[in-house]
Amino acid sequence: MVLGGSLGARRINQLIEKELDFLLSQNIQIIWQCGKLYFDEYKKFDSINHPASITHHPSPKVTVLAFIDRMDLVYAAADIVISRSGASSVSELCIVGKPTIFIPSPNVAEDHQTKNAKAISDKSGAILIKESELENQFEAVFSDLISNESKQSELSQNIKKLALPNATKDIVEEIVKLIK
Repeated sequence: MVLGGSLGARRINQLIEKELDFLLSQNIQIIWQCGKLYFDEYKKFDSINHPASITHHPSPKVTVLAFIDRMDLVYAAADIVISRSGASSVSELCIVGKPTIFIPSPNVAEDHQTKNAKAISDKSGAILIKESELENQFEAVFSDLISNESKQSELSQNIKKLALPNATKDIVEEIVKLIK
């Protein structure tokens, strides 16, 4: 599963377009949430609605979506997630516990997405690839992850340990204590 946020992530979309043949050669299905700003540009890769665009693959399996309403269903279907690393995404992915490759946006305040991703990757809970390293690292990192079930399991277990499913309740309790 590829997530670029509701508006989309230009660099992740460019990566997936460039690496589509490589990804499909791994015999996988791709759910690609490209964002509403980029949907018209990337919908041609959707194998259900545009099978002729990638006919050089015997069984192309690419679903391109502008937005996903039922994240619970796509998370359940996903084996590996490629995502930005905003706070909401990181929180969700910790709870979901899927092996994740974070590609942080370098274009955010104080580079907080890199800090978020590093906090998880430093604890062996995800893989961090900076945008500047995608060209050199993506294929090798993805190939290793897709073929290494023990690494997938390790990432999954470690990211789950970092989940804070009761964060809102805990914060409210702390606020109430401070008020009293």
